[in-house]
Amino acid sequence: MKAFLGRAGWLSGSGSALAVAAVILCAGSASAQTTAASADETPEEQAGAGESGDETEIVVTGSRIERAGFEQPTPTTVLGNTEIRQAAQPNLQQVLNQQPQVRNSSSATTNAASTNTGVASVDLRGLGAARTLTLINGRRFVGDNNLNFVPTNLVERVELVTGGASAAWGSDAVAGVVNIILNDKLEGIHLGANTGISSRGDGFRYGFDGAFGTEFAGGKGHFMIGAEYLRDKGIGTTGFNDRPWFGAGLVTVPGSCINAGGLAAPCRELRPGVPNLGPLTYGGTVLSGANAGLVFNNDGTLRAARPEDAINLYTTINVASPVERIGSYARLSYDIGNATIWVDAAYGRAKTNQSFIIDPADAVLVSVLLGDNAFLPPQLAATGEPFFVLGRYSRDTFFTRLDATRETFEGAVGIDGTFGNGWKYSAHFSHGEVDTTELLLNSSIPGNFARALDAVQTAGGIACRVNADPDPTNDDPACVPFNPFGEGNASQAAADYVRGTQSIFGTRKLDSAGIELQGDPFSTWAGPVTVAVGAEARWEEQIQDNGALDKLRVPDAHGNPVSIFGSPLYAEPLNGGFNVKEAFAEALVPLINGDQVKVELNGAARYSDYSRSGGIWSWKVGGTARLFDSLLLRVTRSRDIRAPSIGELFNASGLAIREAVDRDPPAAPGPGYDPNPMVRVTEGGNPDLVPEISRTWTVGGSFTPSFFQGFSLSVDYYDIKINGAIGTPDTASITADCAAGDTEACDRITRDPVSGTITDVRATNANIASLRTNGIDIEAAYVLPMSRVSNMPGALRFRALATYVNELVIDGVNKAGSVGDIAIGGIPHWRGNFSATYQSDTYGLDLRIRYVGGGKFDASQPNIVNNDVGARTYVDLGAQFKVADKFTFFGNVRNLFDKDPPLVVQLGGFNYDSVGRYFTAGIRLDF
Repeated sequence: MKAFLGRAGWLSGSGSALAVAAVILCAGSASAQTTAASADETPEEQAGAGESGDETEIVVTGSRIERAGFEQPTPTTVLGNTEIRQAAQPNLQQVLNQQPQVRNSSSATTNAASTNTGVASVDLRGLGAARTLTLINGRRFVGDNNLNFVPTNLVERVELVTGGASAAWGSDAVAGVVNIILNDKLEGIHLGANTGISSRGDGFRYGFDGAFGTEFAGGKGHFMIGAEYLRDKGIGTTGFNDRPWFGAGLVTVPGSCINAGGLAAPCRELRPGVPNLGPLTYGGTVLSGANAGLVFNNDGTLRAARPEDAINLYTTINVASPVERIGSYARLSYDIGNATIWVDAAYGRAKTNQSFIIDPADAVLVSVLLGDNAFLPPQLAATGEPFFVLGRYSRDTFFTRLDATRETFEGAVGIDGTFGNGWKYSAHFSHGEVDTTELLLNSSIPGNFARALDAVQTAGGIACRVNADPDPTNDDPACVPFNPFGEGNASQAAADYVRGTQSIFGTRKLDSAGIELQGDPFSTWAGPVTVAVGAEARWEEQIQDNGALDKLRVPDAHGNPVSIFGSPLYAEPLNGGFNVKEAFAEALVPLINGDQVKVELNGAARYSDYSRSGGIWSWKVGGTARLFDSLLLRVTRSRDIRAPSIGELFNASGLAIREAVDRDPPAAPGPGYDPNPMVRVTEGGNPDLVPEISRTWTVGGSFTPSFFQGFSLSVDYYDIKINGAIGTPDTASITADCAAGDTEACDRITRDPVSGTITDVRATNANIASLRTNGIDIEAAYVLPMSRVSNMPGALRFRALATYVNELVIDGVNKAGSVGDIAIGGIPHWRGNFSATYQSDTYGLDLRIRYVGGGKFDASQPNIVNNDVGARTYVDLGAQFKVADKFTFFGNVRNLFDKDPPLVVQLGGFNYDSVGRYFTAGIRLDF
């Protein structure tokens, strides 16, 4: 499913800006541009400086131009093996989630009750993962940018382009680009094993990896292969017991408050351990008649309700999803003259099998039962009442289970070469497929459930009324009577009759081809003009089918055909696709090339012709000015595009359970009306989408003073505006639009006919959103080879990154500073990381401090009396020891002081660590 989506601090008080500034001042920065080891450093010093994979010059991803000394104007941050190792995460995506520019919108904790479990994508700037273009070695890959398929042990570095880059790389690069560079020059044999567990004894995981690389044919050829396996068992529902921040809720308290519209509203307070399913219990609650309020024991007898009977929906859902993943990659290359021919192949698989959610269609049972029900307990039968209402949360029958497997295969062939006077060319073709199988077991079938509940006593025993009726046309021979009184009293046969398995089987395909040429056609007074031109084409297709039960239809109350399932996820088979043909050009024009001043102009343009929506332009213009060899100033202006993805166009419906905000309440609500109910939200694709357009400014610079060798500092301002953005509206927006007279929005809402409470919302994709964000990125680093100050070997490396988000405006609502889990799309104003690393040939030590700013739990609900959330500071420690020059043992403690996150109302912690202290240990072998 897609969503469109303490008082802490290392210094006293909650001053976020002060805390982040302290990190910068005490540490320093790595330039956001091309990085190279200093020519006057010793080999040992260079090794220390290059610990993050930057000991040789890096051509960054923000541009197509590859030229020594080129400092492109688009800000770029480089992460190498230092950052990957320090994070000690189960996949590369969760390493990136801890970077200040990335919002944790998808992870094991945030996907715990989502059919997206197993997908690990990156969300730069909090603008949605679909607006971040993810590449491997500069090429697109199939599979929703799922980094579960990428073997982390082969990653040399990751480049984060934090500005618009559509002109260089095409659609999706609105928020930026994540380019994963694999080590295609690998030599030797490398093996590894690791394991991890939380301090609470859950979240156990283990993994193995291996890689091999060698040259042949006198160095002309090279072959490498690598693979990684990881099994993460996740954290089940028992994980709530040791994490008191889960299961919180908003309760009404005395007082007079003001809502977001400036009107009087009930005061609400955030409290831990708040039941949110009202009178429902696992065994069942009598809701009407003489016995109203009594609850059922497991043996079917009645008793008075107890406080421990109250239920919170989210305590029945996993804290973190389990996943088993495999990622592998192989490459063969061979030099022929001035060209290198290469072939690579990749295989990956991500699988999850977990308890999911309790199907709300029939699990939240509020049924009218007749007084002659054959299972009726004597105490109820004695009242003589013709009917009564039962409320029951049926986890014994309708606790669904998600069994999902995503498997990818991809192959590519290409050539890179040179000719003439420094001209370079490259061409490639790739084909990839992702096969997806999803099964949702124990899904309710309301028609069967209604017949099974209506059980009567016959001469032959208890039977369904439809089969006891003399009219044979009403018979349902498969019907098995269902006993709803008390948990676990229904027979297995009855349970099997009232539920079934929803299923989907899909294949997504991506074919991609590209050709590029770069050279210096002429020179100006300031030096050579470099141009890069090329063409690309992509063909994307999705084929998706459903199981036999998913295709069955029954008439609803109005005679319209509907799914037999109460909460249908996979409504219709799908078959769709599109193609795009593109041409691009980029130029680097030097304007001034003096001893103390160097100025360059960089521009790019791309024309994209989409088969579904026609042609569209994207462009970028920028410039850099280097002053006195230590100060670099840069600015870019770009027009970026994002065409709808194959999933946004054709994806089948997905289901989520969320709290709704009803901004269009009924004029005369019925008894039991709830303005903030838990509802089923159905999300899915829309083939009529058109591309969205964004405009981006970046202005900044970097400082690398010659008088302070090894230090660098960069600061960049960004501003991104998107119109006609593709997204799924939240319930508050849909109900507000309905109240304003939007009939299409009203058609998305289903209400209970008696109370008027919202029960279902259809939030399919549409070009309805407007997005705007702006802020500042700060990066600093300092490398100190120990030989400069002592006789110790190795080097000290300090690095700090921080991002201040001034605005993240979604449909007119500023989400920046809303940090609670119910604030959909919310993001802290400040995030920052500081790391200090000592590394020698034999051992290394890591200290990392992660800062997450506070804010309002939900700024859109100012009537929450305890709305203020303090900042959090997390401390991580790591160590590595090398033995016998081949064995390296390592360990890591994440969240050393077990810092609690803010209270969690729904699921997971988008912005904060919701798991707690976590230990990782392992071994690496290098031959």
